Amino acid sequence: MGTIGKIYRFYRDGFREMTTGRTLWVIILVKLFIMFAILKVFFFPDFLSSRFGSDAEKSDYVSGQLVKNLPGDET
Repeated sequence: MGTIGKIYRFYRDGFREMTTGRTLWVIILVKLFIMFAILKVFFFPDFLSSRFGSDAEKSDYVSGQLVKNLPGDET
């Protein structure tokens, strides 16, 4: 527990003493929230669920697209 405790105290004290770093972490977290929560809802619709009803149809479509676009496929 001694080594783990030292590592924990190192990071705890480092984050406690940050001033500029704390602001940068807030900016990073806000950007991640915007990218994953807001942009996903408005710009990345659920393509497979809107076109296919079952999981089997979805997997057939995805595997067909992957095989169709294989590199070196001359047909």
